[in-house]
Amino acid sequence: MIGKMSIANPVKKTVSSVILDLDGTLLNTDQLVTDVLKSFLVKYGKQWDGREAHRIVGKTPPEASSAVVEAYELPCTAEEFAKAFTPMFSDHLSNIKPLPGANRLINHLHGHGIPMALASNSPRPFIEKKLSYNQGWKELFSAVIGGDEVKSGKPSPDLFLEAANRLNVQPSSCLVIEDSLPGVTAGKAAGMEVIAVPSLPKQSHLYTMADKVINSLFDLRPEQWSLPPFEDWIEETLPIEPWHIGGPVIKGFGRGSKVLGIPTANLSTESYSNLLSEYPSGVYFGWAGVSKRGIYKMVMSIGWNPYFNNPEKTIEPWLLHEFEDDLYGEELRLVVVGYIRPEANFPSLESLVAKIYEDRRIAESALELPIYAKYKDDPYLESLLETTHKSLV
Repeated sequence: MIGKMSIANPVKKTVSSVILDLDGTLLNTDQLVTDVLKSFLVKYGKQWDGREAHRIVGKTPPEASSAVVEAYELPCTAEEFAKAFTPMFSDHLSNIKPLPGANRLINHLHGHGIPMALASNSPRPFIEKKLSYNQGWKELFSAVIGGDEVKSGKPSPDLFLEAANRLNVQPSSCLVIEDSLPGVTAGKAAGMEVIAVPSLPKQSHLYTMADKVINSLFDLRPEQWSLPPFEDWIEETLPIEPWHIGGPVIKGFGRGSKVLGIPTANLSTESYSNLLSEYPSGVYFGWAGVSKRGIYKMVMSIGWNPYFNNPEKTIEPWLLHEFEDDLYGEELRLVVVGYIRPEANFPSLESLVAKIYEDRRIAESALELPIYAKYKDDPYLESLLETTHKSLV
């Protein structure tokens, strides 16, 4: 049965319109900025390491340029940096992908007649170009406002107030969805309700001004603001566009079996850094193919595991089968088909383990449903077993 999640979601406040940020909220712009900055800084003998990302996320282009020049002590002015960097960035705009849940959200709101505006610190021509690579998006918004169309960009409330004006609604009836601190500050200064979806990891504790902080757009519950609820959750799971990942099983942190009693088959993240930046941390599930063995149900976590505070984002699949020996070095392929919940911290090891077993129960049951079961025959998995079979013949 398809329906909204059976979780109590008390209404926070009634709103009638939604104003969305673009970069980092709907589009994975941060990854493109990172890729272009890496190439750009090499010319100056510098290496982008991401530590200064918090100084540019959500800022106006001039502010972001100044932050990079200052942080890396570049022998140029912010204006010279922007003049050189902007064309490089613009040439790659077609590579920006929608963040998971973005299409689902805007199509849901538009389908229910909820007026939407797009308000971004980016100049209007850049917004138009980004929208042109996402077919049909522009037509879904009743208003689009760029940072060059108001006196001051975020954290000033000007962009959001102008958005409300163009929607012909009161600011107090608007819900803002933002990924950056400047954006959250701007939304509250405009007198609006604000949901924060932090685009940088391990930063949620900084968003105290927001009315709600969520891990990703997958976790948005519109009914909390008297908006129409999503109706695509199925037995505590959310179907997603399937994606594939694979490689040899490697040694992880060594705590799956020893500490948790839950043996995970870990994959290297080295070849999947872009994919990991795209997908939010959380608990997912699907099917796993192991060379020479077969295809099994699996549930997995992506993220930093707050309880253990991992230093890097990891992929930790748990194959729901009892193996007599370990899988180290064996080829593992995953087809990820659904989402269960966001990553969370736990007060005790016991509560963490209990939640992991609950995730297992949900995944095992859901994978019996036709909408998920059909992916057991995914060519990505079957080709692994066919290749293995041929090598043994």
